[in-house]
Amino acid sequence: MLKNQQTIKESASYAGVGLHTGNKTSITFKPAPVNNGIVFKRIDVPDSKPIPADVDHVLDISRGTTIGIGDLKVHTVEHVLAAISGLEIDNIICEVDGNEPPVGDGSSLPFVEVLLKAGFMEQDSPRDYLVIDRTIAYSEPERGIDIVVFPSDEFRITFMVDYKNPALGTQYTSMYSLPEEFVTEFAAARTFCFLHEVEELRKSGLIQGGALDNAVVIIDREMSDTELRDLRKLFGIDNQVTLSKNGILNGKELRYPNEPVRHKALDLIGDLALLGMPLKGHVMAARSGHAANAELVKLIRKEFKKRLIQSKYQVRKGNNVFLDSEAINKILPHRYPFLLVDQVLDLVPLEYVVGIKNISNNEPFFQGHFPGKPIMPGVLIVEAMAQVGGIMLLNSETDPTTKLVVFTGIDNVRFRKMVVPGDQLRCEVEMGSFRRSMCKMYGRAFVGDDLVCEAEMMAAIVDNDNKGLTL
Repeated sequence: MLKNQQTIKESASYAGVGLHTGNKTSITFKPAPVNNGIVFKRIDVPDSKPIPADVDHVLDISRGTTIGIGDLKVHTVEHVLAAISGLEIDNIICEVDGNEPPVGDGSSLPFVEVLLKAGFMEQDSPRDYLVIDRTIAYSEPERGIDIVVFPSDEFRITFMVDYKNPALGTQYTSMYSLPEEFVTEFAAARTFCFLHEVEELRKSGLIQGGALDNAVVIIDREMSDTELRDLRKLFGIDNQVTLSKNGILNGKELRYPNEPVRHKALDLIGDLALLGMPLKGHVMAARSGHAANAELVKLIRKEFKKRLIQSKYQVRKGNNVFLDSEAINKILPHRYPFLLVDQVLDLVPLEYVVGIKNISNNEPFFQGHFPGKPIMPGVLIVEAMAQVGGIMLLNSETDPTTKLVVFTGIDNVRFRKMVVPGDQLRCEVEMGSFRRSMCKMYGRAFVGDDLVCEAEMMAAIVDNDNKGLTL
């Protein structure tokens, strides 16, 4: 069923203290127009720019998710994002009076409650979904982290954690329906941490707003009465602090039997909001955290951008290439006898590209280079690499037909082996740097597994009425 975008009906606010600064802070949610997305705005900074809540603006994920533009930052936004995404709000402005939203009770529930009170308003534009049509996997074997996203008609989560602490152990949760389960089964799951982490973070100047009423503290070491008094003093706690038998500081009761893993799923929902659009896919995660979640979002975004490129050039399905010859003709201005790319096997915009040139005995340059001993000129091998790199560059332009890519320099060229008729030249080009339409690329050309040429290439994107030499 086709759904329209939605925003909130009226403004709503929530106030408290920031988790890491301990400063008084507030967040005000305001309605936003169609296709605005989720943005944060620092109202304590005059004339501050809105910060889009997407992975391109993530600055740090060490202790939560921090987004920003330059020196303008908003810390620990994941619980706010989880509330917005969990309630399926597409467009909203989050005005923050400080550098982080209030921590609340350590869950998304306070934000969910004020957003529900504000109400929702359907907008006159369809919601775009990022549909997973093939399996995407991210893994960090050294940390035991695995995340796999499978095709699914709806957004689903399966999450597993395993800790050696007896108060946690192995925990598992699943969410099969965001509209039906998020508010009642996940929004209230509070952040948790281990006792030794709390002490270290506080002593290092972090979690100044942390308290026993906004986190579940797991006991992972024995403490003497003197140490417990020091802990009370460190956090400014007036009441008694006890090491309870249930393994949680002060014997705090859990809201769900598996509240820690549900909070992990909550964080994942918030981090996936950084995609910039709702996801249709089943995410299965093991031992994942903010850093791995952010890497997964980047991976999904890359796949999505690649799919957009293919649809833009209407690549024929089923030919097992990323861009076929017809698509290449729509991107590059080169034509016979100087077009030296037949296929593109893979491409990530402004990162890398892999292209193929099939070397036929009918190539026109073999007539003179050399009669009776056909060898592909080295300069044309470099040209083939440059054209493959040009496809990567021109895809960064809205309309590549209005632009040309021109050489500005070539360094460290090495020819390793000859290329002859019957060979398939595979050009792999990586982006080194890209600033203001100027770039440096590293190209390598292979025949099979053999490296035949490598070079550093400098190029610029110019208007197609430029009189310079094209690649």
